Amino acid sequence: MAAPAWLTARPIAHRGLHDRAAGIPENTVAAARAAIAKNFAIECDVQASADGEAVVFHDAALGRLCGRAEAVQALGADVLARLPVAGSAETIPTLPAFLAAIAGRVPLVLEIKSRFDGDLALLDRVCALAADYPGPLALKSFDPRVVAALRGRAPEGIPRGIVAESSQDDPAYAALPESERRSLAHLLHVGETRPDFLSWRVDDLPNAATHLARHYGGLPVMAWTVRTPDQRARAVAHADQMVFEGFVP
Repeated sequence: MAAPAWLTARPIAHRGLHDRAAGIPENTVAAARAAIAKNFAIECDVQASADGEAVVFHDAALGRLCGRAEAVQALGADVLARLPVAGSAETIPTLPAFLAAIAGRVPLVLEIKSRFDGDLALLDRVCALAADYPGPLALKSFDPRVVAALRGRAPEGIPRGIVAESSQDDPAYAALPESERRSLAHLLHVGETRPDFLSWRVDDLPNAATHLARHYGGLPVMAWTVRTPDQRARAVAHADQMVFEGFVP
């Protein structure tokens, strides 16, 4: 499907319009409400709890934001939903609660987290919730298997995107063979994934994959995560949209 116009119409607030110093941590309902107040689209991260619920949280472990040693997937959604985030009054929202708080007022881009292990249970939960969501919504993932599976499982009309970067230095890629890393870096999986848009690390722009996708494939490119004037200029020159944080465009 062609990517919808809303995907490139307004800048996208990375993990909501968060400001930790002001008591508005990333990926919380407060961050979503702050983005809504300024009419920005929202990007957030989704991963699975121990009992299979989708929760809105970026890190695999709770240490950075909640001061606990456990992995997110080790605790049930009811426990996670009571944990304060970054010492604020905000807690980790379940995806149903997060969707209810946004209620279609601004567009939403959900990044489905993956351990690159072929487990699609989180994808199925997200798709079940997306089927009843009334607002503009897009789904994306770093994992080509997730993006490929979305083609047959996501509700009709929801665009699918691949999140990528041109080098795989993050520990999350450690278990992947070199051939798979090369496929990720150069979009060699495109015949399998057939994404509707790309979401690429801004510091890796421009590159052959995004240039060809934009100019010959007609796919819009999101640039992530834009934090500085130089990165914003790079996004303007080589992408169609930016996922931003740390300032208000």
